[in-house]
Amino acid sequence: MPAAALAGFLTMMSLIVAIGAQNAFVLRQGIRREHILPVVVICALADALLIVAGIAGLGAIIANHPTVLTVTKYVGAAFLLVLAFGSFRRARRPEVLDPAASGPASLSAVLSTCLALTFLNPNVYLDTVVLIGSLAHQHDPGAWAFGFGAVLASIVWFTALGFGAGHLRPLFARPRSWQVLDIVIGLIVTTIAVTLVL
Repeated sequence: MPAAALAGFLTMMSLIVAIGAQNAFVLRQGIRREHILPVVVICALADALLIVAGIAGLGAIIANHPTVLTVTKYVGAAFLLVLAFGSFRRARRPEVLDPAASGPASLSAVLSTCLALTFLNPNVYLDTVVLIGSLAHQHDPGAWAFGFGAVLASIVWFTALGFGAGHLRPLFARPRSWQVLDIVIGLIVTTIAVTLVL
């Protein structure tokens, strides 16, 4: 069982550390120190929910109904392009990038964006429900231990990313740093959207 949990932890870490729209969002919120705990909790709980669903058998159902992933793919790509446009627009207006000048984002806006980035991203389903779900069953009778390790990896990663990003705050006291971050986020999100469609 401990070996299965460790395998789940390492597998999930290898998947979750990749730079993506969700990680970029958590990083940005961490730097701004805005609603970090709710964002971390939502990301970790969503992963836990999807991992449990995958181990319980939802992954096999999704694999047999590719239309669900196709629809999610196009809706997710459109949403990501809207986010990318917002990032590029913020990068063109340095005065908006200063948290003190622009004011904090509302909790509802942050949480709705976080939920959309999580559940409108087909890669999340492929990673957690399909891949983690199928890999867990290769560790029978330790499938749930594997899932526990994967959930723990998600909690560790999002906690470290969200609360650790605050150490970069002095660097982002300059509007130019926010410009660079928003351009990078915009490029990453655009690339993910294009990759989803193609």
